[in-house]
Amino acid sequence: MTLPIHSIRSFGAAAALSLFATVALADQAKPDAQMQAVLDALGSLQAKPVHTLSVPDARMQASPADAARTVQRDHKLSPYPEAKVATRDFALPTAGGALPARAYIPDGEGPFPVVLYFHGGGWVVADLNTYDATPRALALGSKALVISVDYHHAPESKFPAQHDDAWAAYAWLVENVHTLNGDAKRVAVAGESAGGNLAANVALMAKEKKTTMPVYQLLVYPIAGNDTNTPSYQENANALPLGKADMEWFIANVFASRDETSDPRINLVGRKDLSGLPPATVVTAQIDPLRSEGQAYAEKLKAAGVKVNVINVDGVTHEFFGMVKVVDKAKAAVDAANLDLTDAFGSKK
Repeated sequence: MTLPIHSIRSFGAAAALSLFATVALADQAKPDAQMQAVLDALGSLQAKPVHTLSVPDARMQASPADAARTVQRDHKLSPYPEAKVATRDFALPTAGGALPARAYIPDGEGPFPVVLYFHGGGWVVADLNTYDATPRALALGSKALVISVDYHHAPESKFPAQHDDAWAAYAWLVENVHTLNGDAKRVAVAGESAGGNLAANVALMAKEKKTTMPVYQLLVYPIAGNDTNTPSYQENANALPLGKADMEWFIANVFASRDETSDPRINLVGRKDLSGLPPATVVTAQIDPLRSEGQAYAEKLKAAGVKVNVINVDGVTHEFFGMVKVVDKAKAAVDAANLDLTDAFGSKK
């Protein structure tokens, strides 16, 4: 489905001050007014495409989340009700060392259903603070305890360190989430981009290990393949804030060799063991190199008998999902995802 949007505010657009000016390509869709306002704000923060930067510089520069907060500030938009969600930072213990984690706690007495969330950033950049908006919005809308967990980053820790961390976090959570007032029988997995891949892999590993399965998967523009010549890669080769060269940069930093991208943990669309997985919501963005592989994975899941709600959102780019305060289509997509999570949690009471 293409998500319908009924109320679009136009914030206007300041002139971009960097390489993040709109790329006018005949075969690339244009961002809508709200999405363009965020891209313009990113330009005003002098951010550059990551493929033009060193890893340290890429980690230090302004992110799309910073741009969304800039638009929110400039238009004096209230942080409520999302700001009402309480948070607690803690160290999640694993055999490979403690992982930074943050619990987003909704109003209520609990025990709460649980969402284990993995942030994006190509396994190279970003952290819990960069991706604060999505877990906060999920906790508010689904009334779930959302646990956002960080993982070892490349190039310091190459693939599959991130996948090992994700599984260790899930295994710990299933055994210990009661100490956080969570219900271990109602645990969903969620993630954006690289984190969407981790969430999908947790479900796959739970099935392989014949252990407690997540009750649901929320996969937001997940990395799901290793083909960088799909239709969406071709359409959005120069898209902002993520283009083909940026993805190639991430690949070069994460993997010891490009051959490793054929690993089934990366090339999800090539897998043939998808039956029996929990139902999923797969969200994709029109102006995103990852759109084709995300939709292909959703179709593969459907073909394997998995119930899937596919939400494709026109006029928005990669990273839009966490921009609920300034992009109406993000709010609608998050609301739809929260409905799916709520339904899944209700069925497991």
